[in-house]
Amino acid sequence: MALKIDKAVILARGLGKRMRCAEDGVPLDSGQEAVAATGVKAMLSFGRPFLDYVLSALADAGFRDVCLVVGPEHDVIRDYYTHTSPPRRLCIHFAIQAEPLGTADALLSAESFIGSDEFLVLNSDNYYPVGALKTLCEMGEPGTVLFEREGLLRGNVPAERIRDYAVAVVGEDGYLADIIEKPDEATLRAAGENPLVSMNVWRLSPTFFPACHKVEISARGERELPQAIRLAICSMGLRLKVERSSEPVLDLSRRGDIASIADWFLRVEANP
Repeated sequence: MALKIDKAVILARGLGKRMRCAEDGVPLDSGQEAVAATGVKAMLSFGRPFLDYVLSALADAGFRDVCLVVGPEHDVIRDYYTHTSPPRRLCIHFAIQAEPLGTADALLSAESFIGSDEFLVLNSDNYYPVGALKTLCEMGEPGTVLFEREGLLRGNVPAERIRDYAVAVVGEDGYLADIIEKPDEATLRAAGENPLVSMNVWRLSPTFFPACHKVEISARGERELPQAIRLAICSMGLRLKVERSSEPVLDLSRRGDIASIADWFLRVEANP
C-alpha cells in the first residue's frame, strides 16, 4: 500500500510587496485595505481568511498536521489560529523564520516539525485543488503535481503571469528532469502551447534539506525553493515523481486578484 502522509508546511512568511501596492480601479473595503497594506495575504477576508480555504482543502485531502511558517511579527496569524478560530480538523503548529530570506530558508525553519517524515510544502497565497493535494498525499514517494497552462487560465491566472512561474521538464520516466523559473519567451515557446507549470507544491522528505542549505542566494538575496529543487534533481540525485493536473490554482498575488477569488469562493466552503 502506498505510504500516505499527513504533515504539511505552509510558507506564510512572505513580505507581500506586490499586495501592498495600490492598483488603479481596484476597490477594497476597509478591512481588505488594512490587511493588504500589511502584505499578510493569507489573512485577507473572503468571509473567512484566505488561509482558511487553503487549510480546508488540506483537511479534505487527508492532511492532519500543518505547520505555518511565519515571521516574528505575524501575531495576527498566530492569534487567529491559536485563540480566535482554531481549526477543528487540523492540528496547527508554528515555525518562525526570523528573517525573510526566501522559501528554501523558510522550509528549514520547519525542520523540527517535519522530523523524519515525508511532508507536503505549499504556498500560503495559492488555493490548490483538493484533487491535486490528495494525489500528493497518496503518491507514496516524493513528487509534485504540475499544472497545465490551459487549466490555470480557467482560474484567475492571466496569460501574462505564466512567465512569473516556473516551467517544468518531465523525463520519459515520468520524473522531474528540470525546472526553469521565470522562463523567457524562447523557453515558453519551446515548452509548447500547453506547458506544465509548477505552482510550488511538493511532496518531499528530509533528505531534501541539504539542497536548501547549499542553494545559491538569488539576486533578490534569498534562498528560493524552486532553485533548491533544481539543484537537488540536477546535481544531488533527487527523484520527484510527476502527476499533472488540468485544474486551476487560484493565485492571490495582487490586489487585482481579490475580486475574482471572492467570486470563486462563493462556490467553496471553508471548514478547516
